[in-house]
Amino acid sequence: MVGIILATHGDFATGILQSGSMIFGDQPNVKAVTLQPSEGPNDIKAKMEEAIASFDDPEQVLFMVDLKGGTPYNQANGLIDGHEDKWAIVAGLNLPMLLEAYGARMGVETAHEVASQIITSAKDGVIVTPDSLAPATAAPAAQAAAAPQGAIPEGTVLGDGKIEYVLARVDSRLLHGQVATAWTKTTHPTRIIVVSDAVAHDDLRKKLIQEAAPPGVHANVVPINKMIEVAKDPRFGDTKALLLFETPQDALKAIEGGVEIKEINVGSMAHSKGKVAVNKVISLGKDDVATFDKLKEKGISFDVRKVPTDSKENMENIVNKARAELK
Repeated sequence: MVGIILATHGDFATGILQSGSMIFGDQPNVKAVTLQPSEGPNDIKAKMEEAIASFDDPEQVLFMVDLKGGTPYNQANGLIDGHEDKWAIVAGLNLPMLLEAYGARMGVETAHEVASQIITSAKDGVIVTPDSLAPATAAPAAQAAAAPQGAIPEGTVLGDGKIEYVLARVDSRLLHGQVATAWTKTTHPTRIIVVSDAVAHDDLRKKLIQEAAPPGVHANVVPINKMIEVAKDPRFGDTKALLLFETPQDALKAIEGGVEIKEINVGSMAHSKGKVAVNKVISLGKDDVATFDKLKEKGISFDVRKVPTDSKENMENIVNKARAELK
């Protein structure tokens, strides 16, 4: 696995490492290297060398630094001399860049490949609100190409006529950082679909979800019945969908209606009155226990993880613990 060195002035590297862990989970072969006010170039160089020596594969190293021309960059540039064929430096460190690097490491083996993949995410992560403050960069031809091309005629069959469900997740927070980055990078959906009657009728929540979608992935919010219709529509046959359910009850309704889900990823279920906390992120009530029992009876399997790098927990043990505490 490619080793990553986060090198910055002050404690920025330490902070962004912690932020990345909150969203993507703890990562191996990543070191935060800081240049403190009392330190000089040789100090951070020594820290970089120590970090490289700690990696499983010191032949593949990516330096992610805060500022081109700064001391962390300059020292990394000195160390890379003679290793240009395998090592790489990317300046302008931000959180989208780091998360993209974590995801890229799962699919490629070289620092050069990771460096090439993370630039777009780093740039796309810089946005401004309101939109009117953003510079106009799209040329008329590009704008025309991006314009809607009209609805696909009814009866059209795309692909094999069936949606590919790359992930179906129960998460009371729906679309948030862990989903928009960690799970999207590992499952590669073309569309994120929040399936919820409650959210579909809440314009504010719908807007927030659509704005939270990662670059290049469309996000939609639909009622459960609409999802059942879409699942049977062959016009969506080339769609790779990541489904998000706020509750297991919504997931059960969708499955009973014909949405062909085989496995449910259980992320977080918020605590509320009448529920018991079975671990740090999952709280279940009697209705939840009964719902998971019904899902199991239908042959649904469960993947209990917040992020892809977490170890899987046993759903049967979680449900039985809640069942015992709710008696």
